[in-house]
Amino acid sequence: MATIHKIGRRKTAVARIYLTEGSGKITVNKKDLEVYFPTATLQYKVRQPLSMTNTVENFDVKVNVYGGGITGQAEAVRMAIARAMCEVDAENRLILKPEGLLTRDPRMVERKKFGQKKARKRFQFSKR
Repeated sequence: MATIHKIGRRKTAVARIYLTEGSGKITVNKKDLEVYFPTATLQYKVRQPLSMTNTVENFDVKVNVYGGGITGQAEAVRMAIARAMCEVDAENRLILKPEGLLTRDPRMVERKKFGQKKARKRFQFSKR
């Protein structure tokens, strides 16, 4: 199997992953997964597509991720891995799709409008 390259996005985070056959090592920005994503929740999110398809020990994942916060980055990595798993085996799509791992979350931070304090908050109204 050749290297599979996929992209995942969430909010402003962008993750590029390179999936190769290996022993299950996940490297994020040249650091180990446990170092880059210290909390168990984030590690679970990143490993979720691999554990659902029972391929945790079959593939090595090299990740380049930038932008956003750590939660957005973890979810971007999760989406990229899920997309790669579909390319490895079409049967994986039937497992990942119902869990919503192939759907890009469209929620973004709304921009600030001029004449307003924030995106939707107005300046305090003054009668005089």
